[in-house]
Amino acid sequence: MNKTTAVLSHLMDNGSITSMDAIERYGATRLSAIIFNLRRRGYDIETVTMGMTDRYGHAVNYAKYVLHEKEDSQETLQIE
Repeated sequence: MNKTTAVLSHLMDNGSITSMDAIERYGATRLSAIIFNLRRRGYDIETVTMGMTDRYGHAVNYAKYVLHEKEDSQETLQIE
């Protein structure tokens, strides 16, 4: 399974993914590029800006990618 397939599978199973999820679970360090390619293939993926405080007390933002599935279709996992 390549990283794109792993990320798409994760999105389909869980609904969303962050860069930290992708790095820790799949070793995918370029999640934004994977999301870009999935969008080009027709997947409806929203970027939601999330906020938190880092270990130094600074406010930081990060992206959470949310898959919006089409209600009338059942997608199959096909990445070539």
